Amino acid sequence: MERLWSPWRHKYVTRSGGDAGCVFCEALQHDNGLALVVDQGATCFVILNLYPYNAGHLMIVPRRHVGTLAGLGSAELTELASLTRRAEMALTEAYQPQGINVGMNLGRPAGAGVLDHLHVHLVPRWTGDTNFMSVVGNVRVLPEELPSTAERLRPIFKRLSGNDV
Repeated sequence: MERLWSPWRHKYVTRSGGDAGCVFCEALQHDNGLALVVDQGATCFVILNLYPYNAGHLMIVPRRHVGTLAGLGSAELTELASLTRRAEMALTEAYQPQGINVGMNLGRPAGAGVLDHLHVHLVPRWTGDTNFMSVVGNVRVLPEELPSTAERLRPIFKRLSGNDV
């Protein structure tokens, strides 16, 4: 039997849900977290998913720790939507996906991995990108490392944020 090792996931799968701080709040406070941030607005930011489903998997996150859309102020909600749109444009330019999953999970029963800090996922998709590795092997094979993804996307976000699009 062959094995694929992913020791970088050990910290994620063994984390305790109770004492751990919010990964999004921590990302803005630590340099290593900022390495994942590819764009920032006044009330929200765009961050790479540390455990992506596909290359280019982004999340749009309010700076304020808030768990529901109803809890967002008007400016936060507007910027969340604007950055989601910008992320779609950046992913389309950088990766030319055939589709993009856009969504959020509010609450543990809905599948939220980070409780009480809402975030919008954008996952680039291509026909046939779900293969036996994910379905049978419970392993993801990603063709690009996160630093390369950030390097690819940052200049596009920078250009798009300068345009009133």
